[in-house]
Amino acid sequence: MMKHLTAAALAACLLSLAPAASAAVPAPPPHATAEAAPALAKAADRHTAQEIRAFLRWFYDGTGPSPYQREHWTSDYLKAKQAETPDHDVLLCAQNEPVAIEVGPVTVAQSAGFGWATVTTSWAGGARQTLTAYVALDSDPIELHDVVCG
Repeated sequence: MMKHLTAAALAACLLSLAPAASAAVPAPPPHATAEAAPALAKAADRHTAQEIRAFLRWFYDGTGPSPYQREHWTSDYLKAKQAETPDHDVLLCAQNEPVAIEVGPVTVAQSAGFGWATVTTSWAGGARQTLTAYVALDSDPIELHDVVCG
């Protein structure tokens, strides 16, 4: 019986403090919600995992991107990276053209602002190699941002 009274007394005490606790927390300034709204709207415009996978499948198109895709659907960062190593294709992590390319599932990290997938290239003789292709979630239009070999 004593346990029930103690629990009831504790609950009554906490309920009596609730209005005072909420009154002690100041309301956010009026401009706070106005500043947060554009960020929420922008987050809704981010690319989804399905969009990124469809893009990467189109971009790599079985054997690699075309010169047009390389020019118009890659980031300036990736173009500069390619310019630094003209004898190596940074988009394919190779020097030759593969016989096939497969795009795996996409992982999206909203907090990092990127989505990525493992891309597997197949070569004559049966060799296979993987790379990771990154897409910025807020790129407009969607584009390949970076490639990491290995």
